[in-house]
Amino acid sequence: MARYIIFGLLLSVATLSFSNEGDSNDPFEGFNRVFYELNFNILDPLLIKPVAVVYDGIAPKPLRAGLRNFFSNLDEIPNLANNILQGKLSAAGQNGGRFIINTTFGLAGFLDIAKSAGLYPAEKEDFGQTLAVWGVPEGPYLMLPFFGPSTLRDAPSNYVDSLLDPFNYNDSLSVRVAVKGVDLISLRADLLGIDDVMSGDEYLFVRDVYLQNREYVISDGVIEDDFDDLEDY
Repeated sequence: MARYIIFGLLLSVATLSFSNEGDSNDPFEGFNRVFYELNFNILDPLLIKPVAVVYDGIAPKPLRAGLRNFFSNLDEIPNLANNILQGKLSAAGQNGGRFIINTTFGLAGFLDIAKSAGLYPAEKEDFGQTLAVWGVPEGPYLMLPFFGPSTLRDAPSNYVDSLLDPFNYNDSLSVRVAVKGVDLISLRADLLGIDDVMSGDEYLFVRDVYLQNREYVISDGVIEDDFDDLEDY
């Protein structure tokens, strides 16, 4: 499951309400439920969560914070590229400045020196958001095996953004796998409480959270107010 997808779930859990409005966006629900079982009821409880529990219990807080900073610093590269593609040049400059400062003075990103200097992180951007800004339709909801919730438009995002990950160009497969594994386990450890929040039909819960969160981030947090038309009365 992609790291940014699980993070999106966490951000949305506390504020979103759920309905069956997404049914029309889910024509492949039968297949999606099969892959949901694979991702969330087989791979996660058997492989990912147990390791995350151990990591949560033994990793010192400074190490965990440093790893989060390190991977967030790497994310500044696709953030920068996608902000440029979306015409958000100010945010792109912020991404570039943070990456340069934290990479050079923050021990390759383990320390967020840029934040201490007043240069705070901009919103995360991915290629799926870029396609949305370019007017590409969302398409049907998809549950991708091993990667998690997505849509037909968002599905290529992982691959395109991965082209900007410097570790993907490392000749050692073991290094690449180790880096991705640490990234996943680090994030999963931060989300151990999410299981207690999910209720009802968990497949619908995950689907609705993902679709509504994507709508939120694509619109940069600008939510249409259905009551605006009443201001004249």
